[in-house]
Amino acid sequence: MSLLARPAAGPPAPPRRRWCPATRLLVAAALGWLAVTVAHRALTGRWWLWLLPDLLPPLAYLAVPVGLALGVPAARLLRRPLPARPATAVLAGAAAALALGLPDAGLNRHAFADRPAPPPDALRVLAWNTGYWDQHDDPDAFLRFLADQRADVYLLQEHLYWDDAAGLAGARPAPGLDRLRRAFPGYAVLARGELLTLSRYPVLARPAVGPDAALAADPAADFGRVFAAAKVLRVDLRVGDRTLSTYNVHLPVQVNLAPERFWAYVRERDAARRAQLAALGADLAANPNPALVAGDLNTTPAMGDLRPLRDRLRDAADASVDLYPASWPAGGPTWRLDWTLASAQVRVHRYALGDPRGLSDHRTQTALISLEEAR
Repeated sequence: MSLLARPAAGPPAPPRRRWCPATRLLVAAALGWLAVTVAHRALTGRWWLWLLPDLLPPLAYLAVPVGLALGVPAARLLRRPLPARPATAVLAGAAAALALGLPDAGLNRHAFADRPAPPPDALRVLAWNTGYWDQHDDPDAFLRFLADQRADVYLLQEHLYWDDAAGLAGARPAPGLDRLRRAFPGYAVLARGELLTLSRYPVLARPAVGPDAALAADPAADFGRVFAAAKVLRVDLRVGDRTLSTYNVHLPVQVNLAPERFWAYVRERDAARRAQLAALGADLAANPNPALVAGDLNTTPAMGDLRPLRDRLRDAADASVDLYPASWPAGGPTWRLDWTLASAQVRVHRYALGDPRGLSDHRTQTALISLEEAR
């Protein structure tokens, strides 16, 4: 009987290295942010509840994945390098999130482009959310500020006072319309609810748009009803031998911090915003005139609400030198809530966001435009 020798046992396998808590946290953050970005792309503009995540500053879609990716070399510099597998997971997750989210980060890729000088007859348009008009300001200083802008056309929002004691029903007409007319001689003054358009060009028409159309024929409608319905003021102007349609817009804000109706309020505001945007889009589709849409849209570049409008119109911020155009809050702008959009027949030569000098929490929008030759 022969004896077979057992093969010699090999060296024991090295123990599997466990990920430390910091590594697990970094991997979870990278994959979690990727999941948030995927959900954002799928849900923004489609589900009312996503209005809340949409409050995130758009720049986060650049800053967060870049910061997560930098965590890998930072760990190496701290002599706590990540193992290969978690490092790959972090870098891949951050890269995928950046690729998906960068278009929504609000960056102006035309910021450093060369631009020819605007023509001397370019129209100067000012769009501005005035912040409850002059309710908390010196009325004379307020009018001087407006006059100093030297615009040909003013598209102004929040031409109203607000009674805080009345809560959500606090909208009140702003006084002083006669003073405004005296301060702007030669300008047509058109007011509807909180929206106010001033123009030194002749007014051809003022068609009602959206929910306001149902109230346009009702002279008995009180200011509160008009304020709620009239969020788009279209005014057709005679500019040379052409007609320019201006759309002065103020979309409802998404949230109200009152806890008793918080969720219902978000849902109602989503429906109101959709109704106004749908009506605006339908009116633009039926309007053959050159068109300029401007105002406080309470919508950031990351939000899908504006996709149909941005697909149809050109963003005036392409003519800006700001890499990250942001309009709110005025003292340290983080979000872009205010927009100027132009149809293909309108050429935007310059676009700038300006200092409101403490008169509003929104920066001013100034655009120099001209109309393309009719074909």
